[in-house]
Amino acid sequence: MLGSPAKVAIRSVRANDAAALAELFGDAWRLAYTGLIPTPHLDRVIGRRSKAWWISAARAKERHIVLEFEGKVAGYASFGPARTRGRAQGEIYELYLGPIYQGVGLGEHLFEACRHQLDRARCKGLLVWALAENTQATNFYWRRGGRPVSSVTETLGGKKLEKIAFTWP
Repeated sequence: MLGSPAKVAIRSVRANDAAALAELFGDAWRLAYTGLIPTPHLDRVIGRRSKAWWISAARAKERHIVLEFEGKVAGYASFGPARTRGRAQGEIYELYLGPIYQGVGLGEHLFEACRHQLDRARCKGLLVWALAENTQATNFYWRRGGRPVSSVTETLGGKKLEKIAFTWP
């Protein structure tokens, strides 16, 4: 007989999530961007997302959600109005899972929770940006039905990197 199904919950970020989110952010960014973003720049970005930053984000009631798996913080996402002009009115700014939680379908839960919140806010269309070389992210958005509509080059830590905009109707 199989055990009970895994317990997945999505909720708003809380100040007491700060330590777990700071660690998760660092782990997820190192996994996703080591070798893509120069190490000194990557370390600075990770350092800025400290426990204090996450406490501030929780208190500011920013649009961050947390995915809990079996009672542990496993991922987070942030979303809101699109930051660029275009057809899409809503945007997912960030969507990350801890490395041990990747590849098992939890990202889809976060993605759909963001879409639901943006739909509730009456945002038409969705936009997500991903580094072109981050094939795990670009493949994830392709599988979710996103299609590239534009790209830009951004310099991170002195290295030029292409970012791709994915949209959904």
